[in-house]
Amino acid sequence: MLSEILRDIWNNYRGRLLCSLFGLFVGTMVIWLGPIQAFFLLICICFGFFIGNKLDKKEDLLEWLDRLLPPGYHR
Repeated sequence: MLSEILRDIWNNYRGRLLCSLFGLFVGTMVIWLGPIQAFFLLICICFGFFIGNKLDKKEDLLEWLDRLLPPGYHR
């Protein structure tokens, strides 16, 4: 019974639930760390997520860096 209710909530309200939890997380970080440190931590988390997403998709990170960095930077 409870698992059906939770599954129904997850299927119908997934975006609202995840974004609300993310907002709670960000608000808590700002209160504990301050806005500058919380912003830096969020940037690091997003960068880590981006790299992890590239690795999960089996993309070549050196090729991505070659496109990102100026020519001649990477040998």
